Amino acid sequence: MGNFQKDFLWGSASASYQIEGAALIDGKEPSIWDHYSHILGNTFKDSNGDVAIDFYNKFEEDIKLMKEMNLKAYRFSISWPRVIHKNKQVNPKGIKFYHQVIDQLIKNGIEPIITIYHWDLPQSLQDEYEGWESRKVIDDFLDYSEVLFKEYGNKVKYWVSLNEQNIFTYFGYVEKLHPPKVADYQRFLNVNHNASLANAKCISLFHTLVPKGLIGPSFAYRPTYPVSNKPQDVIAMENAQEIENFLWLDVYAKGYYPKIGLKLLENLGYHIPFEPGDKDILLNGKPDFMGLNYYQSLSYQDTNSKTKDNQKDLSNMSVQTNNTDFVTDSLYKNTKNTNLNFTDWDWEIDPIGLRIALRRITSRYNLPILISENGLGAIDKLNDDGTINDNYRIHFLKEHIKEIDKAISEGCEVIGYCTWSFQDLFSWLNGYKKRYGFIYIDRDEENEKELKRYKKDSFYWYKDVIDSNAKNI
Repeated sequence: MGNFQKDFLWGSASASYQIEGAALIDGKEPSIWDHYSHILGNTFKDSNGDVAIDFYNKFEEDIKLMKEMNLKAYRFSISWPRVIHKNKQVNPKGIKFYHQVIDQLIKNGIEPIITIYHWDLPQSLQDEYEGWESRKVIDDFLDYSEVLFKEYGNKVKYWVSLNEQNIFTYFGYVEKLHPPKVADYQRFLNVNHNASLANAKCISLFHTLVPKGLIGPSFAYRPTYPVSNKPQDVIAMENAQEIENFLWLDVYAKGYYPKIGLKLLENLGYHIPFEPGDKDILLNGKPDFMGLNYYQSLSYQDTNSKTKDNQKDLSNMSVQTNNTDFVTDSLYKNTKNTNLNFTDWDWEIDPIGLRIALRRITSRYNLPILISENGLGAIDKLNDDGTINDNYRIHFLKEHIKEIDKAISEGCEVIGYCTWSFQDLFSWLNGYKKRYGFIYIDRDEENEKELKRYKKDSFYWYKDVIDSNAKNI
């Protein structure tokens, strides 16, 4: 170990809806998640972020803990409906809150990293014109972004435009796991294209208004592997890479969709809804870095192959509809990689996959990379003495950091590493059961309790990593 620069951003991350609470306080209006999580059956044990972990009222306490850890960066998102009302007016109390968070971070020597959009679209825009399905959202997103750039651009250097566009579009419009709970692949492509245009225009505006800042999207990258060395499985893997990775990454970094990916979609009767001027918008909105959210790799085989006895076919794990069956049936089949261990939620644990992701992004796009999320969701236990022994998390993070070090030695430019997450928080699909943080929050789905904070063993371990710049790992 020893390839990390002195100014490397050892950080952690969160999202507004998952931590803030204060759902309708001080002028905040409902987001699509405020609405969606209150419909019975949509979330784990019908949990929601009404209170979450009450970061809105406890941010000073949490930032004090970040300072104790010697955290170098903290990535957090702005709640769009907290700062902009449905009448398009700015909410001064919302603006003030984020100034307070930013100022407190800077005061404690922590680099603030702002995420502009982490999935909490104002419900008013969903009601008015179906949210991301309408091109009207592009201008509203641009207006919202402009407010943030003018308010915080002189304080904040690093910005993330959209968080995991591939996840919020696919889960919302194919898998029926996120709002608005739709299963229609063409609508998904329409929504995704609108989001890509919004992202590009946002980045272009940022470069005008915050010329000394750096901005990029955060993409949920899952490296693709062939399940065997059979050529048919390699083609299946490459098909998956075109549809599940390049369809976003090429648009971000190159300004255009991948040629093969477009043809695969066209052959199956799907299209990107281009309008005049769209291509120029995409070409003029290239990022300064690529944000990488990494949790797992995925393995693929030819759709005509029979699944081996020692492999698990995952093609039925997603919500299957007439609109989405083609992904599995025609192009590739997702298959469990039995060479790896798995998390409590059956996600592949693959530290080398992070190194592969860093190398592939560097080789194809030649951009600096901010690892904007990486972490282990687990069922942590609070002991009677107030300790939490999470050596499994320490091991997970340690092995991933080792692979980052190797990737840097091989030519990848990595500017920072933000774990997911600093505090336990509300999980979109798993409520408060799935814990990611260095800080244990004493609450569950039914009981908020006192929301007391407890430092896990991993807290002290990550502090040592930061203090030694990973030399003591």
